[in-house]
Amino acid sequence: MAIHRFTASSDNTITNALKLGLQTRATASNQGLADSLQVFSIYGQASGSDVAGRTVEKSRILVQFPVNEISAARTAGTIPASGSVSFYLRMFNARHPFTLPREFTLAVNPLTKSWQEGYGLDADSYIDTGYSNWVDALSNSSGIDSWETEGGDFITGSGAKGVTAYNYEQSFTKGTENLEIDISNLVEDWVANDVDNYGLIVRLSSSQEDGSLQRSFYNKKFYARGSQYFFKRPVIEARWEDAKTDDRGDFYLSSALAPAADNLNNLYLYNYIRSAPKNIPAIGTSDILVSIYSGTTGPTGDKIALPIGGGVAANDDVNITGSWSSTGIYSCTFATTASVASTEYLFDVWHSGGVEYFTGSGFTPKSLTQYSNNVADGWVLNITNLKPSYSNSEKARFRIFTRSQTWNPTIYTVATTAIEPTILRDAYYRITRQLDGVVVVDYATGSLKYSKLSYDASGSYFDFDMRNLEAGYAYNINILSIEDGVTYQHSETFRFRVE
Repeated sequence: MAIHRFTASSDNTITNALKLGLQTRATASNQGLADSLQVFSIYGQASGSDVAGRTVEKSRILVQFPVNEISAARTAGTIPASGSVSFYLRMFNARHPFTLPREFTLAVNPLTKSWQEGYGLDADSYIDTGYSNWVDALSNSSGIDSWETEGGDFITGSGAKGVTAYNYEQSFTKGTENLEIDISNLVEDWVANDVDNYGLIVRLSSSQEDGSLQRSFYNKKFYARGSQYFFKRPVIEARWEDAKTDDRGDFYLSSALAPAADNLNNLYLYNYIRSAPKNIPAIGTSDILVSIYSGTTGPTGDKIALPIGGGVAANDDVNITGSWSSTGIYSCTFATTASVASTEYLFDVWHSGGVEYFTGSGFTPKSLTQYSNNVADGWVLNITNLKPSYSNSEKARFRIFTRSQTWNPTIYTVATTAIEPTILRDAYYRITRQLDGVVVVDYATGSLKYSKLSYDASGSYFDFDMRNLEAGYAYNINILSIEDGVTYQHSETFRFRVE
């Protein structure tokens, strides 16, 4: 579960546009309940003193997110600690029949004053007034609190500690693109209470908004939080990599045929207490040592000497240094050439300070096979634990079994041997809504692989929080894998419904 969304809690469009008749400005206009948000700059509709004797009309977006929910999610372990997660502001293009700007840049900055969303709906004639608006941020029992600068007060300089900037920009070519900007440093400062959360302002870049280019950028629209389209509402999307690549069922001995990285294997310790992952009290998030033994039914044989490197320190050729991966989960990475007899297995023993905490199940190391011809194969996939429907408050784990397409068992094999899964070491999932094909989570094959599949001895799997999906609809799961730089789009589609 490497993605979690936080929908906007307030949003509004504020503007100083000219009303019908081009005589007065709609600076008191409020669009807090409108189902779309808009940004524009209109140059020269009427004579005026703004720029070169012509008027300039502007529209900006205010949007705020529930940072308390982000903090609560971190406390609950739903999202990782700071430094292990990225936060993206996502806003989705709203199609409309009017002129669409091209080749423009939107700027995003944190606001510095509290504001009200308001109840206005009219985004055309600007007949609905209220707070917030272009001039005033809010109204309460103490009176009206106006912006210090009309159009909203926001930070344009450095971050809370003077180190990181809060200036975010995205360029648009066609004008139909969605907004997607990494604002991780700001969200972390909100969560840490280093900066007060008043939300964000979205506007055209200064040179495109102020009329100095003597051209219009009219009209970019996004869906608002009140939109009927669940997946189009403004969100802060938390993304992180949580794939566990456990080679216990696909462990290979080092070979001169393979690059150094391919000779490394990963092993994991999963410390579950009453079905919940818990850190080992004496270890916490510190390192833990791992030793590898041979044996038939347990680690009764020799402790395997390991080559220096690949997780093994120069002063200790029999212990691997493992590390904390996430709550209750520890991992180690190493390479070895230590084969075992046909009746023996390798066993991993996890220990620290003279205390043995865990002994893994025995595994048989494999040897890389040399082929005299080019090997091509396909796969058959199945989600073995797929349910017809899930609750929208459920956190589900999907188990994906993969076998070779050319697997052809004998009668004896079928009767006596469980099928050994094929491990897809670099695979990704995508979730789409069946009704209209809306992509909810896409294949994240880029630098941040938040939809990568985990794997262990039983095959591949991934966790997903159904709160990211709208109830009452059916969804599709598809799988993509990458082998030796070649991308395979697997043909199977798996369907489920969220209630």
